[in-house]
This record gives sequence, C-alpha cells and structure tokens, in this order.
Amino acid sequence: MDAGEAATLRASVESLVVVHNVAKRHNVGTMARSATAFGVSEIVLVGRRDFNAFGSHGSTSHLRFRHFHSLSQARHYLKEARNCDICGVEITDGALSIADHPFRKSTAFLLGNEGTGLSAKECEICDFFVYIPQYGCGTASLNVTVAASIVLHHFGVWAGFPERSREGNKFAVAEKPVKQTRRNYCASSVESIVEERKSRKQSASIDMFEEGTSESKSTNLLEALFDDRVQRLTIGEER
Repeated sequence: MDAGEAATLRASVESLVVVHNVAKRHNVGTMARSATAFGVSEIVLVGRRDFNAFGSHGSTSHLRFRHFHSLSQARHYLKEARNCDICGVEITDGALSIADHPFRKSTAFLLGNEGTGLSAKECEICDFFVYIPQYGCGTASLNVTVAASIVLHHFGVWAGFPERSREGNKFAVAEKPVKQTRRNYCASSVESIVEERKSRKQSASIDMFEEGTSESKSTNLLEALFDDRVQRLTIGEER
C-alpha cells in the first residue's frame, strides 16, 4: 500500500468504544468525555442500557450510543455492520505496544474491568490486544478511564483525525444536538429493537458467546416499560 492509499484508508476510519463489565458506573461518564475529545464515533453498551453520566460535562449529548444484550451481538454488529477490528486493551502475552500504532482500519476498543481486567469471554471477541507501556515503578496498572484516553488519543494520531479549533485556552465545543428522549439511557429505534430480538431468538441456542446475566429489579422495570413502548409503536405503525 502506497502513501496515497494509506491516506485514503485513514480518512475513512472510525474509532468506537465498547463498554461492558465496568465496575464503577461513573467511569462511563468520564470515558465519554475522553471519547468526544478524541473523535470516537459511537459508544456500544453491552448489558445494561442505563449509565451514569457523572464526569461527562455534557459530552454524552455529542455521542451516539448503541445497546446490545450480549457480547456476541455486539461483536456481530462491529464485524459485519461496521467492519471493525476489535482491540482489547489488556496486558496479555501477545499484546502490542500502543506506541507502535498497530492498527489497520476502523477499530472498536474494549477495556477491562477496573479490578480483574478483561474476562475470558471478552478476550474471545477481540482480534488483537494492545497495552500501554509504563516507565515508573509505583503502580501495576492505570485507571480504566485514563487507559481509554491514552489509547483513543494514539488511534486519533494514527488515523490523522483533524485537530479541533481552539477558542482562547480551550477547544471549541459544538452546539448540543437535540437531547435524547431520556437522559443517560440508550434508547434504540423501534426497528433496531425488533431486529435485535429476532437475532437473539435465532442465535440463543447456538451462541457460544452468549452470557446469562441477572439484572436488577429496576433495570427489569425499565426494560418492561421500554418493551411496552415498542409494542405500542409497532401496533401504531401497522394501523
């Protein structure tokens, strides 16, 4: 690939973040702030739809959120619909240094739990792994939001994302788009929900990555209310 082809490829690449099994829910808000700063196109939530936007400073309004019930569904979307590599941020035997920018195309970054790192099921959906080199001896690892910031910045440098304009001593912030119908909740369209349900039914019996989760009563209530809304909207469309 010559320099011109490489430049064309990089002009079309995107970065995404996959959020799953993050122990401290407020870390999602801080991660969202870094995601907007470094040009992330979408945050993919796996498991719970709701999230804590604490620390986001309003940045969640500038991000697209998409929800899936399982890692396997998220993987199918990222590989088939978005044509992404899935990169696990973890110190594994075969992990590559983030400083080497080992990217090929659009990439979705999956970061591990703050205490235990990536689980075996999370590792199974990854195409490759990167780690962040450390040069001091005082800590064994970085906070997940700090790690996300470093990794996303390196990808933006590799991809050649255009630098945002500045206003005084800060970067210019775009006007907030129309707010989502519900704050801190990933509400997918009726069509995507119906399609997701079909996919779940078809893959439930053979899905090697499917994971059973026990959600809280409050989350179940939210799902029930959302399901009722989808059903009513679908009936309305048929009429």
